[in-house]
Amino acid sequence: MGHISNNYLDLHKRLEKFPQQAPASEALFQILEILFTEKEATLVSKLPIKPFGIPVAAKVWKKSEYESEIILNELADKGLLIDVKEDSKRVFTLAPPMAGFFEFSLMRTDGKFDRKVLSELYYQYINKEDAFISMLFNLEPPIDRVFVHEDMLQDYDQSIILDFERASQVIETATCITVGTCYCRHKMEHVGKACDNPQDVCLTFNNAAKSLSKHGIAKEISKEEAHKILDRVRKLGLVQVGDNSQTGVSWICNCCGCCCEALLGYKRLGYNSNIYSNFEAKINADACTGCGICEEKCPVDAMDLIENSEGNNIAQVNYERCIGCGVCSRFCPSEAITMERRKKLNFTPVDGFERVVLNAIERGTLQNLIFDNFNLWTHKVFRRLMKLYFSFPKVKQSLIDDQLQSRYLRSMVKIYDKFNKGRLGKFDLDNYTHPELHPTK
Repeated sequence: MGHISNNYLDLHKRLEKFPQQAPASEALFQILEILFTEKEATLVSKLPIKPFGIPVAAKVWKKSEYESEIILNELADKGLLIDVKEDSKRVFTLAPPMAGFFEFSLMRTDGKFDRKVLSELYYQYINKEDAFISMLFNLEPPIDRVFVHEDMLQDYDQSIILDFERASQVIETATCITVGTCYCRHKMEHVGKACDNPQDVCLTFNNAAKSLSKHGIAKEISKEEAHKILDRVRKLGLVQVGDNSQTGVSWICNCCGCCCEALLGYKRLGYNSNIYSNFEAKINADACTGCGICEEKCPVDAMDLIENSEGNNIAQVNYERCIGCGVCSRFCPSEAITMERRKKLNFTPVDGFERVVLNAIERGTLQNLIFDNFNLWTHKVFRRLMKLYFSFPKVKQSLIDDQLQSRYLRSMVKIYDKFNKGRLGKFDLDNYTHPELHPTK
């Protein structure tokens, strides 16, 4: 790599502290130089990992709150920060690269960035180089998951599909919905590889949608409009890939197998990711005519035609590849393909907090989330972390212990053990305090 200023090296170190990291490469630093000015790179490198308010930014930057708010607004306008309100106060978070500021930079239509140059750099960094996409697909649990085409389920499965498995339910429960430009197909358009599928179908929800709408990055739409988009893309055979959480889902992309980062990466890295839905395709051999439409439509090459004992072609599912999207079932002219619930269900975190904590444990970065903001120790977020901790098996608890090396955590565990053995009554993490426990590294 050529000469890189310390501003961007410091920014990269900041990105590497989060569970979803950004491996260094020439392309990455060129991307950062386009998205962040040198001054912005220096300032962002000092921001907390967890959500923060204007006073916190002002303190770490040693600037006035007025000046700090202007800078934070500019960063949010560029899609680099997510900006939401909590208890009437503005709270900011540095968006991760994916799904985050990579996508938001191409969703813009105001000319703030050169989208062709960015697209070429993203293509190099994500589609040609291996480090970033391999890191994403090795996160456990994954950052994304597939939503089955719920209208393709049989009556029996309609009764057992869970609400969080339905894209329609994400729409119905959202507090805000926006639609923006599809990052993946727009990027591919600039490198001459885009398909004909629509680009105005990228959906964001809840706090992420509020921030994107506020800063002119995506357009707010009604639930009715969102359902129409969902119906439109399903009929085109696109796959709904979205935020891997049960509640507070932030985004759902409508993906094709030729442009989508998630599906391309899934195929490119040997189908080694648990992004699949809790359903899978089943073939009725007696009804299958061997027409090959399912093989053509499958976005991840999970359908094959084989010759049966009578010398006729028949469809066969490769279950090592099937993501349970339901596209094959939708287009089967003989209705020989049904979607049935898997015997082994995929784990879906309750929310983004749980997923990030689990990712951080696996990546060895949990200490960055905790010690990044000491207020966390007395905040409700820390109590949630402790609840998760006590629900984990001993092996995972040991991983947390090694990363945090905290006297506070060790004291908490000892006291919990006493409560658990009935020595000190009932243990209530939501309300429990103890004079010997002091937030400290």
